Amino acid sequence: MAAEDGARSPTRMLAEGHLRVSTGGGAPADGGIAVRHLPHHHTAKKEGVGGKSEENNHGDADFSPSQELDKLVNGTNKVPATLDDYRKLVVPVIEEYFSTGDVQLAASELRTLGSDQFHYYFVKKLISMAMDRHDKEKEMASIMLSALYADLLGSFKMSEGFMMLLESTEDLSVDIPDAIDVLAVFIARAVVDEILPPVFLTRARALLPESSKGVEVLQVAEKSYLSAPHHAELVERKWGGSTYFTVEAAKKKIQNILREYIESGDTDEAFRCIRELGLPFFHHEVVKRALILGMENPSSQPLILKLLKESTAGGLISSNQVSKGFSRVAESVDDLSLDVPSAKTLFDKLLSAAISEGWLDASFSKSAASDEDMLNASGEKVKRFKEESGHIIQEYFLSDDVPELIRSLQELSTPEYNAIFLKKLITVAMDRKNREKEMASVLLSSLSLELFSTDDIMKGFIMLLQSAEDTALDIVDAPSELALFLARAVIDEVLVPLNLDDISSKLRPNSSGSQTVQMASSLLAARHSGERILRCWGGGTGWAVEDAKDKISKLLEEYNTGGDLGEACQCIRDLGMPFFNHEVVKKALVVAMDKQNEASILALLQECFGEGLITINQMTKGFARVKEGLDDLVLDIPNAQEKFGAFVELATGRGWLLASLASAP
Repeated sequence: MAAEDGARSPTRMLAEGHLRVSTGGGAPADGGIAVRHLPHHHTAKKEGVGGKSEENNHGDADFSPSQELDKLVNGTNKVPATLDDYRKLVVPVIEEYFSTGDVQLAASELRTLGSDQFHYYFVKKLISMAMDRHDKEKEMASIMLSALYADLLGSFKMSEGFMMLLESTEDLSVDIPDAIDVLAVFIARAVVDEILPPVFLTRARALLPESSKGVEVLQVAEKSYLSAPHHAELVERKWGGSTYFTVEAAKKKIQNILREYIESGDTDEAFRCIRELGLPFFHHEVVKRALILGMENPSSQPLILKLLKESTAGGLISSNQVSKGFSRVAESVDDLSLDVPSAKTLFDKLLSAAISEGWLDASFSKSAASDEDMLNASGEKVKRFKEESGHIIQEYFLSDDVPELIRSLQELSTPEYNAIFLKKLITVAMDRKNREKEMASVLLSSLSLELFSTDDIMKGFIMLLQSAEDTALDIVDAPSELALFLARAVIDEVLVPLNLDDISSKLRPNSSGSQTVQMASSLLAARHSGERILRCWGGGTGWAVEDAKDKISKLLEEYNTGGDLGEACQCIRDLGMPFFNHEVVKKALVVAMDKQNEASILALLQECFGEGLITINQMTKGFARVKEGLDDLVLDIPNAQEKFGAFVELATGRGWLLASLASAP
């Protein structure tokens, strides 16, 4: 266990908090097809390894896995709340699958566990147990991963499971002499089955020590398997896979079924052929290819809509598979437009029909839209804006000059694209070092009062979250990094916790983006979350939020009892947290109300503003926070309302405040 935990990065550990994410769709319509299953596509990550050695280390002899699972299935036990609980319950699921070959039963039992946040361990455990067995189990493991991708295993969990396997190759090799070659085949097979993107090899190599056996695995996978002539056939037959459908074979069968249906119009025959495929976990491909055919041949749309509506109503294709099929088309509609210029319009028409007829959830349209109207309305202008904003962001990361960036952004005169700028800023920062990530969060705090509305910021995060799965193909830790950006935005009061619920409502249920929002909420709910999140990228001086607040209170106290104005300014400067100076303003105003020494405090604020030590946005933010807490302040300071009004009037006259707050009632 130590080996697996030690292999995780701090960011990954943060992301693995106890999240509960519901899975949404029900079990596939067709019954238990045994081992005849299609290798799916997507990414995987890994964990510990070594089938037998790991179990011994965890003391598995002290409990009965089958009894534990029986308790869970029969409702006499709680859903696993910790990874240790999940470990004990997932092993019998894998053992039973190796005995029966029933993918549907295994999927049902895994869904019953309900702990989606731990599914990366299932990926790791399934492969590590198969590595120590015969070719039959290895082939079954590959088929299982492909089968579960669309319903239970998202791209992030898949990649995470494989990554953890690579990190613990040394441990695996102790019990499995040919572990390097076997794991290389698993990775090559995952790429061939399209459950791992080819870029995973490059990204994983960059995260592993050059001398590690994990890098050796990647080299073997690439040179011995993926670069070999006819590599797909070679890899699929490695463990006897030629007896099963390949991905390409399944796609061709689906294409032929749909073309024959469009020619004949025989719905019953099409249903029979789809059912005979025996691939309910791959029905999203049926939906995707049906929609594309409808876009390529608009006259076939009535037949396509009829087929999908009736197959959903009859339970042949689950609602979860329908939603995933629409999602896959939505993600590729820009590419489709190269061959079908009106693809976007045609897809919107099919989408509207599906929602209005009730066989696609209405919430899907919210995520499918995702500001597409804004982005498509003036594509060339957006393209130019992205290029310009990219240059501005690069200059900011070099100069660390927030005012200069704000001036440059104002010169573009495109406030309607603020959300696009935010997406660009965080995407670029995620692929850089902690310094740039911290700078991005500090900049976002400044922009939140200078230029960006809360709506702009929410839209930007929604756009980021809707493309989270694609981003994860290039940035391995993208979901956990994005969760930290969201949590940090709340800590910095750029967003409020309620905004996370609003953002989540605009995302598809059970999507990677939705899970990322839940990660952020989990991080914020943890003890001392403010301290940890503020330090996640080395923010400020690394002090805890409470420490910083305490220092601010003490320096104001000392100044208020006859301290030196210059010394007080120097103390504020020494804090080294300019993005947190709104706390200085807030506490100073409260002291001025409570201590009857307002002239001295206001003189300090004037000095700080005059020197540029406290910016207008931080000053405005401090006043805004006092305004929000006036109802509570009145309980201790009866005339707080009147005093605050006088402070606002003075601050407005001296130019401390932005017009938005100065003019607010």
